[in-house]
Amino acid sequence: MLNEFKTFIMRGNVMDLAVGIIMGAAFTAIVTSMVDDLVNPLLGIFIGGIDFSSLSFGIGDAQFMYGNFINAIIKFVVIAWVVFLLVKGLNKMKDMAIRKEEVAAANAPAAPTQEELLTDIRDLLARKV
Repeated sequence: MLNEFKTFIMRGNVMDLAVGIIMGAAFTAIVTSMVDDLVNPLLGIFIGGIDFSSLSFGIGDAQFMYGNFINAIIKFVVIAWVVFLLVKGLNKMKDMAIRKEEVAAANAPAAPTQEELLTDIRDLLARKV
């Protein structure tokens, strides 16, 4: 059972997932800083200096911090935009690589036909006899 677990853990997709989660956590700190320190102040300029994180209303003892919800939406949109740009860039690089392969394949000399290969083999055998 231990060997089976070791095999499972060492699979490439499990390791890729672990790396992705770690990178995602690190990326979250960057996006949080970007939204809190750059985007919110910029939006605040356009909408009269409102700080979203302090927006709230209360009903009885319950306090609804809808400003934090707005911040979460902004963070989501920023993350989605960055991921979109990453995927778009990777797809473009992948398409360029595929095009290079297609051009190389189109410019490659044609492979000999079966008849040509058999003729060459026949000629080589005839020379050895």
